[in-house]
Amino acid sequence: MTAPPAVQALRRETLRADGLLISSPEYAHGVPGSLKNALDWLVSDASMIYKPIGLWNPSPHATHAHAALAETLRTMSTERVEEACLVVSLAGRSLDAAAIAGDPELRPRLRAALDALAAAAREYSARRATPPGAAALEIAR
Repeated sequence: MTAPPAVQALRRETLRADGLLISSPEYAHGVPGSLKNALDWLVSDASMIYKPIGLWNPSPHATHAHAALAETLRTMSTERVEEACLVVSLAGRSLDAAAIAGDPELRPRLRAALDALAAAAREYSARRATPPGAAALEIAR
């Protein structure tokens, strides 16, 4: 069965990415249905295997969804980058994207997490660019 065009596009873009950053709210102690559905479409696709992932949790009280999301991604054989995973307390704060990025407490934590994910993505990209068996060929020379 051919996947719907939107799913084909999701798979294509996921495959092109060298890493993913996922931030999601928690609904009824779980991952929102739309995110879970998107991941379900990717579960049988090679685009997520060994992909570096950063998880951002916008609420320290949203522990159920965060843990469930981490488990789903582990099952999908992704590589969770611990240094790129963080929990920040945004609940009840009226901050737009610029205010979050400019917050003196949040900014260094966000930067460190993004730097860690970027480093993992560069490593992943380098591994993808190396043809299978190239390392063995170099050793044999």
